[in-house]
Amino acid sequence: MLKRLSLPHNVEDLIYTLLGVLSAGFALRSLFIPNHFLDGGVTGLSLLLHEFYHWPLSITIVVANIPFILMGSFLVNKKFAWKTFLSIVLLGICLQYFPYPNVTQGWSSLILVSIFGGFFLGLGIGLGMRGGCSIDGIEVLALYTWRKVGFTMSEIIMALNAAIFLIAALAFGLEKAFYAMLTYYVATRTIDYIVEGIEEYTGVTIISGKSEDIKQKLALEMGRGITIYKGERGFMKESFEVSHDCDIVFTVITRLEVRKLKRVIEHIDPRAFVFTHTIKEAAGGVLKRHHGH
Repeated sequence: MLKRLSLPHNVEDLIYTLLGVLSAGFALRSLFIPNHFLDGGVTGLSLLLHEFYHWPLSITIVVANIPFILMGSFLVNKKFAWKTFLSIVLLGICLQYFPYPNVTQGWSSLILVSIFGGFFLGLGIGLGMRGGCSIDGIEVLALYTWRKVGFTMSEIIMALNAAIFLIAALAFGLEKAFYAMLTYYVATRTIDYIVEGIEEYTGVTIISGKSEDIKQKLALEMGRGITIYKGERGFMKESFEVSHDCDIVFTVITRLEVRKLKRVIEHIDPRAFVFTHTIKEAAGGVLKRHHGH
């Protein structure tokens, strides 16, 4: 039974990984290499070595990732390390043999190369992460360093990339370094979008003395799923000892529904305390996929 359940997930992981490798390969072979572009992370380091020494990128990117794959076997697990190794090798094969076209021939704007190169590279890395592997090993290095020094992973990745961009600026000039920064920014935003959820939801918490009316409106008229927390209202400075039991209402909606929901709550109770936070991905429960606004 477990094997039957895991088979669709393995196929899904394989599809994500293959699409990720093809997308990253397109960014590197069709956009970055013809225009001598750089990026951050281990991919950026591989491009830097390729520009310095003219080593084949297909080999350089595999060799540069091997130390991080070995780290991943200890820091994450061996399955992750093997999947990452196979995806990196597959990327190297694609870079060497897949007939990627040079789509930038005749382009007059390098900004387009930077933006779309970052997008397709980020798309590839994000799809690879969805498939359970890492096409760029800098996250593994950041995890290792985080355990040793205590800085956040974002700070560590930023510091490592700052070193790469500084070398690029000294060796190739500020313009190329700035393009590399723009490329990396677009790539990271794309990775966030792919990994953390394509459809972004908003969690809404409502504290009101008219919670019964709000619950009925949300559940019976708007068809939203709700969760109720038991709490207490009051505890003001002027009357700290005075409090009242209340139902705290929580629901999940799309970003497009936030304004509509706030208007509904304001109509029921203008003094209601409402706060929202972003939910990158949500599944299960009562989530409507088609909304009328």
